[in-house]
Order: sequence, then C-alpha cells, then structure tokens
Amino acid sequence: MPDEARIGSLTAFRARVAAMPGPDEAAAERAKAHDAHLTKPAGALGRLESLAAWSAAWQGRHPPRAERIQVLVFAGNHGVAVRGVSAYPSAVTAQMVANFEAGGAAINQLCDVLGAELTVVPLDLDTPTEDMTQAPALGEADCVAALEAGMAAVDGGADLLCLGEMGIGNTTAAAALAATLCGGDGASWVGPGTGVDSDGLARKAAAVDTALARHTEARRDPLAALSCVGGRELAAIAGAVVQARHRRVPVLLDGFACTAAAAVIARLRDDGLDHAQVAHRSAEPGHRRLLESLAIEPLLDLGLRLGEASGAALAAALVRMAVATHNGMATFDSAGVSGPAD
Repeated sequence: MPDEARIGSLTAFRARVAAMPGPDEAAAERAKAHDAHLTKPAGALGRLESLAAWSAAWQGRHPPRAERIQVLVFAGNHGVAVRGVSAYPSAVTAQMVANFEAGGAAINQLCDVLGAELTVVPLDLDTPTEDMTQAPALGEADCVAALEAGMAAVDGGADLLCLGEMGIGNTTAAAALAATLCGGDGASWVGPGTGVDSDGLARKAAAVDTALARHTEARRDPLAALSCVGGRELAAIAGAVVQARHRRVPVLLDGFACTAAAAVIARLRDDGLDHAQVAHRSAEPGHRRLLESLAIEPLLDLGLRLGEASGAALAAALVRMAVATHNGMATFDSAGVSGPAD
C-alpha cells in the first residue's frame, strides 16, 4: 500500500478530508474563456459546457482530458443480511465478483465500450460486518482498513474515476447511513434493492430503525455513522473520493449506496463533493431523497438500480463527449464564422 494511502486512524482521515485541495480556478477560467469562442451560441450545449469546465478545474489543467477512465467496484458483505433484507443470499457477493473477473457483468460490457480500466476490490468477503442492529457494523480498525483500501485503489494518472459497489444487504446499510446523516426513519429511506417483496421491505425498514435506535451517537459524527451502520465497500468508496481529490482526479458516483457513502464526505466538509458528479438518479427511492438533501442534480435518470458502477460508466461517456466538444470544436475566428454581434 502506498504511504499516501496509510492513515492509521479515523482522526487522521478527518484531517485528510480537511486538507483536500480546492479547484484550479485558473484552469476553470481558461475553459470558460475558450468556450465563449466556440462556434455555438453561449450556453447551447448546456451541462456539457459545465462538465468540461469542471473537468479542467479538478484535473488542474486546460485543455481537460477524458481518455483514461478508471472504474473501481468495491465489494463487501453485511451482517444485517441475516435479517432477511435481501432477495439474494450473501454468497452472491463473491459470485458476482467472480462474474466481474470473468467479464460477464453489465459493467464489463460498459467498460469495454468505453475502453475503461475496471478494477474490482473484494473486501474480506468471508467476514461480513457485524449486524448493525446488534453492534457497530465496523470497529475503527476495520473502518480504517477499508478507507485505506479505497484510497490505495485510486489511479492518480486517470483522467476520470467512476465509483461503484457490490454487496448483498448494502442498500439497507445505505438507507441507515442516509438516515443517520440526513434524518428520517427506515421507511423514509428503504427501497426494493435487489427486488424484495413487501414483507422484505418491512424487514429492511425495521432493521434500519433498530440500528438508528442503537447508534444514536452516530448522528453527531459522519465517521461514526460510517462505522456504526456502514460497510467495508461504503468506507472504501469514501476513501477513494478523498484520495481522488488529492490526486486531481474528478469523480463520478454511481447510485444510492455509492452516493450515501460519499455523503459522509459532504457532511464532513461543505465542499467535500465539489470534485464529484452523481452519475444518475437511481430507481431506488432513497436516492432521490438523498440527492435532494445534498442539493445535487444527477447527470442521467434512466431508471437504473443495478449498482456495480453501471450508471457511472454511462455518465463517463457523457463527460468524454463534453471534453471532446470543448477541445475539438472550431472557434469563430478559426472557422471564419461571425460571432455574436459581429
């Protein structure tokens, strides 16, 4: 593990969040100035224009690039799965990791189209977290280890990082984490996840409510929330979000579980997710509520609820197109086209 990914304690991770650099304002201004001279009406490309400027600001360069895309999928198992909160057994987590490695999952096909590098990081799959209804899901040492794993997995040479997860039971953990960070009860945050029926949904809500009642102290500290009701893959995502900021790599977040993990950073620092875009609005109902709480407008809304960074990979193509139009279009002068008021 590289030294820069070693933190040793939650206190040290908190300091690393506080030390995250801001955007490169000069690169952002160069992007905006260049955009003003491109052969189109001002604002005509909508969010594609802001994505190009965002890429420049957080890569710290102009022109921005979107060629080298890293996709990270973290996998973890959850003790709360014994509460009957998923339509699938916990063994599916490891089985899906094998499917990723064999190239058979949806994310493999999306990465092939993008030419993106997919890295799957299984995190102690044989040792689920504690059942959060009975004890903290993660002790500090386990939480720190997962944060460090996320930090160590980030490729500092990437132009863009897509984050995703796999873990049976993790939409229950995500709902509990969102409720702890944003308020509300289990019924406000749970959804069908892998496809549970109404009884399964009731079990999920009850598990979240029990966890919230047990871990009241977690409402005062986002890192305590991550430890008490989170999971290894969620902590790894939080670590990757912070490391990407330090390495000047813009981030695309996938769906509900991924956004809940990243929300820990948003609660630790008001601008903590400025270098990240939420790729899509998941069909999982808690995701809509979480995005509203974070005041974030996602890039896509396609009814996805798969996870495994699938929505992030789709949005990466959008960022690549934003950068390509920004870098490749002619200016009014170079094309001999009359500009505004010419």
